[in-house]
Amino acid sequence: MAAAALGLGCGSLFLRGAAIRRRTSLFSSSSSSSSSSRNTDETERSNASSEFDAEKPLPGARILLTATAALTPLLFTAQDALALDGQFGILEGRIFALIHPVAMGTLLLATGWAGYLGWQWRRVRTIQDEINALKKQVPATVEGQAVPSPVQTQINELTETRKALLKGGFRDRHFNVGSILLGAGVLFSVYGGLNTFLRTGKLFPGPHLYAGAGITVLWALAAALVPAMQKGDDTARSIHIALNTVNLLLFIWQVPTGLEIVLKVFEFTKFP
Repeated sequence: MAAAALGLGCGSLFLRGAAIRRRTSLFSSSSSSSSSSRNTDETERSNASSEFDAEKPLPGARILLTATAALTPLLFTAQDALALDGQFGILEGRIFALIHPVAMGTLLLATGWAGYLGWQWRRVRTIQDEINALKKQVPATVEGQAVPSPVQTQINELTETRKALLKGGFRDRHFNVGSILLGAGVLFSVYGGLNTFLRTGKLFPGPHLYAGAGITVLWALAAALVPAMQKGDDTARSIHIALNTVNLLLFIWQVPTGLEIVLKVFEFTKFP
């Protein structure tokens, strides 16, 4: 609306300026003619004709005025097409409102996948501990030959299982997915609250908001334990697993309230 008014104002000022310049030029020409001896009726008719022409808008001015008039309806309706109130434009629309639930649904799946990868990496370490404990139970050799034992068979099976797990690269995959989960999780958690505020002008304290804040905090706490875990601290590893288990359960518990909010988004917003 402001842009349309500005365009009309500029067009009007351009027309007035052109007319004033023409009139000034005409006045100077008329003064010079009156001081000469050839002040005839033909000159007067010519001056009258020039004065009439001076009131006509220049071609450029006509183009500017025509373009402004053509764009005015679009400028008046642009904000209504972009958003509910138009203050933040497309940021208040349905597309941006749906980014948070889509992203968080993806992160829920990523949380479960990260848990699976982490558990497989944990098995690599625990299987080795089992193998070491079983080796102590293997019977002593008789005359340099190993005595057949079911314990040895079990050791062989665990060894093969551990080799297969090592080929899966679960440690690096778990670390990579966890890093993405932390960064994207914090980003889209904050984005969800910000988008709600842009659309409604306020936040809505309740189970969904509190659970989301708790999930974000649990992500940060679990990530903070990684340095201690890399040093072999089993207590830090156990706490890490416990925090992420609570996180996943809280995430799943949050889904119904999130779906209710999505339905409200479809009800109170429009594309784009």
